[in-house]
Amino acid sequence: MSDTIAAVATGAVLSAIGIVRLSGDGAIALADTLFRPQSGRPMRESEPRRLVYGSLYSRAGELLDLCLCTISRAPDSYTGEDTAEFQCHGSPVVLRTLLDELFALGARQALPGEFTKRAFLNGKLDLTSAEAVADLIEAESAESAKNAAGQLAGALGARTEGVYAALADISAHYHAVLDYPDEDIEPFRLQAYERTLEDAAEELHALLATYGRGKLMQSGIPAAIVGRPNAGKSSLLNALLGYERAIVTRVPGTTRDTIEEKLRLGRICLRLIDTAGLRETDDEVERLGVERSRSAMERAELLIAVIDGSEALTEEDAAILAAAEKAKKAIVVLSKKDLSDSAELQTTLPVVKLSSVTGEGIEALGAAIEAMFPLPEVPAGGILTNARHAEAVSRALGSVEAALQAMREGATPDIVLTESEAAMAALGELDGRTVREDVTARIFSRFCVGK
Repeated sequence: MSDTIAAVATGAVLSAIGIVRLSGDGAIALADTLFRPQSGRPMRESEPRRLVYGSLYSRAGELLDLCLCTISRAPDSYTGEDTAEFQCHGSPVVLRTLLDELFALGARQALPGEFTKRAFLNGKLDLTSAEAVADLIEAESAESAKNAAGQLAGALGARTEGVYAALADISAHYHAVLDYPDEDIEPFRLQAYERTLEDAAEELHALLATYGRGKLMQSGIPAAIVGRPNAGKSSLLNALLGYERAIVTRVPGTTRDTIEEKLRLGRICLRLIDTAGLRETDDEVERLGVERSRSAMERAELLIAVIDGSEALTEEDAAILAAAEKAKKAIVVLSKKDLSDSAELQTTLPVVKLSSVTGEGIEALGAAIEAMFPLPEVPAGGILTNARHAEAVSRALGSVEAALQAMREGATPDIVLTESEAAMAALGELDGRTVREDVTARIFSRFCVGK
């Protein structure tokens, strides 16, 4: 018997529709207690996954809402349990009142991610697919959403399952020969599996190589806008955001601190950091801002070096260009194109001429940054975006490589098998076959209530 949980699945804000969901052995009975279908046929007799129109009442018989209700029966539901869902008008008061009624009838408040956790525990989702649910909800770009949807459909598991199965075959053959010496089993020859281990290492290495770009795709690319005072940095930030986030004046040194905002530019998600103008100054506050700017430059994956294109290049500009040349990735923006379009630079970095006033060049800047951060050529869902996944794949790869090295050095089969089985255990952590309970609890704690 499972206790019945309930939660608002659509958030506590005004909306056209608000959804309250239940899961557990008493879900359908609770729906029948409060919901009266217009047809007169109780929900326990309703077909699964069919929306039914009716009236929602309190225990005291007061009308709460006219809404829709649907049920699913175990095991053919999202959680693998009996479920019910009310689609009400999106008044937070109505949804809260409905929850209170359900709690009074014996349901309890669902914990964060508990519906999806039950789906995992009941075998409806593996752990990578369950985590993809949260990633899909939190996706901030079309690419992140597409990759999360692929992982929800099992794409990541498909990439690792072949490796796991190959390692399991090696282990099964070895133990079969060891445990049943009198049976007619093909002799275990360790060298026959060298190609298998090499293929496993190659596949895991290729998967792990997607993590660097996947992490940036998921969380956004840290990009620092740098330049001397009044070069047009804050104007560029405002133009990219579409509103005046930073104060812009003709007075040099207006920006005294870093300003951070996240935005989509084309297909790329950027975590933009507008920095104080880089220059030597005796002003204590501005000097602290400059120090923070230099720190932001060191952390950034991308430097956007802004040079005033309406003026001659200064020593400060030259120093900024030199720093950009040493950065992980950098692009130069020649600003104030509306004032002058004649400025030219000698640099190996990509250069975009841009006007923050007219918006000319913004699209070209987005295209140039996209070209600098291409996505790996793998099917949707095959990109690692999760640090837990990357760490598990890294350990599995290390164990496979150790098995190969032991084999080539003439080690006994049991040593090679120990490393192979360690790789299997690491891969098992991805889908939850070997994951610890405390890790599972930590994973689902990041989910919102109602999912």
